[in-house]
Amino acid sequence: MLGVTPRNALESVASPRFLLSWWPWRSVGYLLSSLPVLAVLAMPLAWLTLPWLVAGGLLVTRPTSAIVGILVLVLLGAVLVGAGAPLVAIPLAVAERWRLGLVDTRPLWEDHRLPPGPGLWNWLRTRYAETATWREVGYVFLFVVWQGLYLTLCGLGLVIVFLVASPAILMTGDGPVAMGPWTITQPEQAWWLPLVGLLLAPVLLYLVGIAVGAHAAAARALLGGNRARTELVEVARSRARLVDAFEAERRRIERDLHDGAQERLVSLTLRLGLAKLDLPEDSPARQNVADAHDQAKQVMAELRELVRGLNPRVLADRGLGAALSELGDRSAIPAQVRTDLPEWLPPHVESTAYFVAAEALTNVAKHSGATAVTVSAWTGAGLLVIEVGDNGRGGADPARGSGLTGLADRAATLDGRMLLSSPVGGPTLLRVELPCGDNRSE
Repeated sequence: MLGVTPRNALESVASPRFLLSWWPWRSVGYLLSSLPVLAVLAMPLAWLTLPWLVAGGLLVTRPTSAIVGILVLVLLGAVLVGAGAPLVAIPLAVAERWRLGLVDTRPLWEDHRLPPGPGLWNWLRTRYAETATWREVGYVFLFVVWQGLYLTLCGLGLVIVFLVASPAILMTGDGPVAMGPWTITQPEQAWWLPLVGLLLAPVLLYLVGIAVGAHAAAARALLGGNRARTELVEVARSRARLVDAFEAERRRIERDLHDGAQERLVSLTLRLGLAKLDLPEDSPARQNVADAHDQAKQVMAELRELVRGLNPRVLADRGLGAALSELGDRSAIPAQVRTDLPEWLPPHVESTAYFVAAEALTNVAKHSGATAVTVSAWTGAGLLVIEVGDNGRGGADPARGSGLTGLADRAATLDGRMLLSSPVGGPTLLRVELPCGDNRSE
């Protein structure tokens, strides 16, 4: 280990400079900080295991007459531990990841998944279904068992303190001092006890370093996540934050256009209309003003369409179902819209689904040669599903154009996916699945 800086307590124990470094004291600090954590943990664990404790007492006092009651208590204890242990383990894991920095300088990645939507039910459903939570539950039992070793080491530390302080104890008249079969009554007889204590102190520090290092290694294995997976999770979270920021910026631009530029264009159109009325009909100036008036109205109509495309008002006011119905009404091809959607969906999911449907309808009108199109939307199994089907010529291929690729990219921003069936001769069915949480049961 010469020339290599230890990264954790186990590596430091193998270093010849262990006793001259900060690692022994960091290890002692980690050990001592475990005791208040255990004290806080004792109360919820006592409540969770109370049926088992009562069952054990009955088994000792009345082993045969209370067998049914014992079985009921054992089952009740199993249910309580299964339901309550994750709620104890998750906050303990947060504290333990923070404490692990005392004896391990390497970063530790959390392995929890993001819930599919807001609300306590989504959070609980995600936590109870993932492996990371149950690894943390396993760590709770490891932590409790490991405290027995820590208490033994603390007892050995008290013995060393007693050995070093034994001459002072005898000089103050608080003796005699009993050391196994020996009883020492005079301070001069105890001169060798501090030497024994000082010789045992380095041994204790090494034992603490080994015990704490093994505990930290187990904690890292149970509480840490796979680095690559965790980095992917962080990328997904960053992507979700970017999507939210993009949606907020789009709403701001829509509001500025609606309240600023559009109002000014309306005012300009009215002024040009009034100016046209004040000019003689055969005046060249009237014709120029009339042309400007028509162009201003055209620009206003185009701006209105732009604003509607940025953030459709019906989507914000009445939800995705009504917005899809409006898309169907405005479609260049007769469209049938069927929706079975909850009252609330995450805004960024609604927005993505709307623009996926709008772009899909535009592609159908441009390229399919279809005479009818259907749009369906529903939720289930934590997904929002959008299907757009047409009776056109088929043969759609994402490799031949950017439209379908853009749809797939839109879905991917929310960790969704796009599926396409478009044989030559038709029909074509486009399906987009977006994670959203199944909100119908909430």
